[in-house]
Amino acid sequence: MSAESTPEPGIPEPAQTGPRRRGKGHRRKAPSTGRKALLATAWAAAGVVVLGGTGAGYVYFKLNGNIRSVDINQALGADRPHKVDNGSENILVLGSDSRSGSNKKLGGGTDDGSARSDTAMIVHVYKGHKKAAVVSIPRDTLIDRPACTDADGTAHPAGSGVMFNSAYSTGGAACAVKTVESLTGIRMDHYLEVDFAGFQKLIDDLGGVPVTTTKHIDDPQSHLNLKAGTHDLTGQQALGLVRTRHGVGDGSDLGRIQLQQAFVKALINQVEHVGVLSNPKKLYDLADTATKAVTTDSDLASVNSLADFANGLKGISSSHMKMVTMPVEYDPADPNRVLLEKAKARLVWTALRDDRPIPASATRGTATGEAKGVVTSS
Repeated sequence: MSAESTPEPGIPEPAQTGPRRRGKGHRRKAPSTGRKALLATAWAAAGVVVLGGTGAGYVYFKLNGNIRSVDINQALGADRPHKVDNGSENILVLGSDSRSGSNKKLGGGTDDGSARSDTAMIVHVYKGHKKAAVVSIPRDTLIDRPACTDADGTAHPAGSGVMFNSAYSTGGAACAVKTVESLTGIRMDHYLEVDFAGFQKLIDDLGGVPVTTTKHIDDPQSHLNLKAGTHDLTGQQALGLVRTRHGVGDGSDLGRIQLQQAFVKALINQVEHVGVLSNPKKLYDLADTATKAVTTDSDLASVNSLADFANGLKGISSSHMKMVTMPVEYDPADPNRVLLEKAKARLVWTALRDDRPIPASATRGTATGEAKGVVTSS
């Protein structure tokens, strides 16, 4: 494995030597609150905008003004994978732990207003938009990052043997998309970024999300203490659940991903069942929070565009969504890092490119994090 001579952005934690620990997983310093179930917020935002996007006048322009965007197409130019015209769509859902604005109140992250991405999910919506596949990319994966140009036109050199999340720290959304496309060979049709302050407020606006925990989760670092049983999570509790890594599993980022994926399904179920059409105030509050929580690619940067996009997602229930983690193995040289299992990952990317289901063999025997089944939908 090669590494750059200077520290990579997005790799703040020192490496740990010795055997991998299990149980409480004392692996690194406390993770930032930026590592959360970003797809959950994006999916909820999409569903809410569908409901709120039919407004007019002040409401329309207020929601429209909330949406931030990045011109990914302009930044990346023509040097991208070919767009597959088979009726499917690929969306990169990313999250940042910017310390600017209301995020300052939640702790973690950086103090200078900059941002770091710690969670990434590729959402593949199959032709017909009745089912989807979600592939989580572990932030700790060591990769070769391609050279890229950010949205401001600044060029950034390639990096060898760096953590995946360094792409966003280096060049923002455009470099993150470039890295994912280089890694997968698949063109990302859209980009959605979610901030964690919006995530927490959205959960509260929804009235909480019911989940069942099969084990006691106690993690002071994420301020979470949940007894085994059924809970109606507040925004703060949900934030703690999806950022915990020491409370369950082997203490790795992979275990946290399993909790995030379970929470995504619980949140989607909650969005489907929350009745807001008869409550204009609740409807507006949800739409306002949702549109403030996301940054999109320029093609989605309006209420109408986001509503049209969301209309294509709202028919996909959690039962028709397959969620996997990109095939990886623990790095034998560093227990805090993981390495891509290239042959198995190729099975995943080929399936998505051909709009086919991800074969079970693609993830069989890969590193998991040992937190599967700890959280389920109530």
